[in-house]
Amino acid sequence: MIKKTTSIIVFILLLLGLQSANAQCKLTNRAFASGENIQYDLYFNFGIIRARAGSGSLTVTEANYRGINSLKSVMMLNTSGLAGNIYTVNDTLTSYIDKDLRPMLFTKEAFEGSDYSVERQSYTYNGDIISIRSLRNFNGKEVFDEVFTTEECAYDYLSVLSLIRNMDFTGMKPGESKYIQFISGRKPVNMYVNYQGISKVRANNGKTYEVVNITMTILDDAFTNQKEALKASLTNDQNRIPVIIDTSLNIGSVRAIMKSVTGLRN
Repeated sequence: MIKKTTSIIVFILLLLGLQSANAQCKLTNRAFASGENIQYDLYFNFGIIRARAGSGSLTVTEANYRGINSLKSVMMLNTSGLAGNIYTVNDTLTSYIDKDLRPMLFTKEAFEGSDYSVERQSYTYNGDIISIRSLRNFNGKEVFDEVFTTEECAYDYLSVLSLIRNMDFTGMKPGESKYIQFISGRKPVNMYVNYQGISKVRANNGKTYEVVNITMTILDDAFTNQKEALKASLTNDQNRIPVIIDTSLNIGSVRAIMKSVTGLRN
């Protein structure tokens, strides 16, 4: 009887282990859907210089990636005017995630200053192992093209925003953090989403929103300001719309302020 009971327990544990592996990193998306379109005004901060910089957008559409029903997010940042003459930024970030919010492909094509770069990260899930192929090309030269594996859920620049929009900050106190494994270049690094409380902000569509304020600490030398590599204010509702996004640059920072939004899920 003891042997039979032990065998049953072992079988159940193995079954639970398989279910856990197959369900790895799968989350429920309640914040956004295909058809969402957010438009932004951009502002640059170069020390004492603050200037209107251009426009940006974040869109979500249905897609098919390698036969998998997915959501395609595209973020575009384009400078113009005086700020664009000081420092040109024309970036396009694209992310494919499956319906369980798992990243499948990320690309970034960036014209920044006088430099042009291309990044790509593709994700393969096999049980509890995630293989990530990461490559970068800078000014026409290959910097790296490598494959590494991890057993932790991992996110890139854009898929991490999809994750954060679905985070539950209920009960958190200002200064408390949530851990995320972030992919920076050819390696995974530690990221912490720091909850900074609730406030109200005015968007460029003339409306005032109650928002959840967060900062993102990214422990990687690629970021000059690791403690606050990114900052964001998300609407304190089911949509979690990014109303304001602040990004640190080598020579300053860029702020995106929402000016319009359509196609909300909720």
